[in-house]
Parts: sequence; C-alpha cells; structure tokens
Amino acid sequence: METKNREKLYAIGLGAVLGLVLINWLVISPLTDAWSRRSKEITDLKKSLADGTMLIRRQDVVQGRWDDMRTNALESNPAVAEAELLTAFDRWVSQSGVTEGSFRPQLHDTDDNYSTIDCRADVSGNIDTIMRFLYDMEKDPLAVRVDALELTSHDDNGQELTLGMDMSGLILPTSSQ
Repeated sequence: METKNREKLYAIGLGAVLGLVLINWLVISPLTDAWSRRSKEITDLKKSLADGTMLIRRQDVVQGRWDDMRTNALESNPAVAEAELLTAFDRWVSQSGVTEGSFRPQLHDTDDNYSTIDCRADVSGNIDTIMRFLYDMEKDPLAVRVDALELTSHDDNGQELTLGMDMSGLILPTSSQ
C-alpha cells in the first residue's frame, strides 16, 4: 500500500509541477510580455506627447525659422543657385579683404524635398581679414552652412594664413526668391 500511495503522491506532484509549468508558459509569460510591451508603448507615447507639446509651444519659432530658410534658400534652378552662391562668395571676399584662392561648387541631390550645392573654397589673408570673411559669411541671410574649416599658416609668425572650407548652400524646390 505504501508504494501505491507514494506513486500517487509522485503522480500528483508531477501533475502539479506540469500544471504550474503550463500555467507559466500559457498564462503568466504572455501576460508579463504584454505588460512589458504596453509599458514601453506608454513610455514612448508619453515622450511623443511631450515632444509634440514642446513643438506646439515653439510653433512660432519653428515656423519663423522655416520661413527664413524658405526665403533665404538658393534659387531652385541649379545654374542660377550656383551663380547666386558665387556672387555671395565674391561679396564676402570683397567686403573682408581676403584673397580668393578657389571656389569649386558641386550640386548634390539629396532627395525630393531639398538639394544642396556643396562647395570647396579657399581664401588667404591675415587673421583679421579671415575673421571678417567668416563674420560676413555668417551674417549673410543666404542659406549657407559651413561644414568644415581648416586654417593653415604659411610663415612662422602666422601672418599669412589660408582658410580652406567646405560649405553647403540650401536649395528648396519652391524657394521664394
């Protein structure tokens, strides 16, 4: 009798363990996974809501910057845009007193929403004229961004400097000029 009771006890224990494993596998694990997914989704939605609220608060600033970019973008015709950028570059050179070295524009189509004219330009002068060149370039409303700068000296005193830079001019398809 003892063996049959022990076998029954083992069978009941095994059944209970298998039942618990099945409950864990079929009920508890899917529920905890769903809970984790929903918690992550709630966190993402809260972040998205906070970002949207911030954009709504900054709507006037963002709209103003977009209007400035649209107004000051280069002409949508690539040849006209290149000429416009060259004219601005010549204006910065003449206002600052630097010596123009080179100016090599290249059209770069990024997608349907905008294009850029990427340029490699070199100018030379002393520190004052180069600083004035960069200032004139920065204060110009034209949608131009400096991507990289390199400043080299051609003498021991640093009086003869060359500024090499990569810059990009923004072209919007519907820029209003």
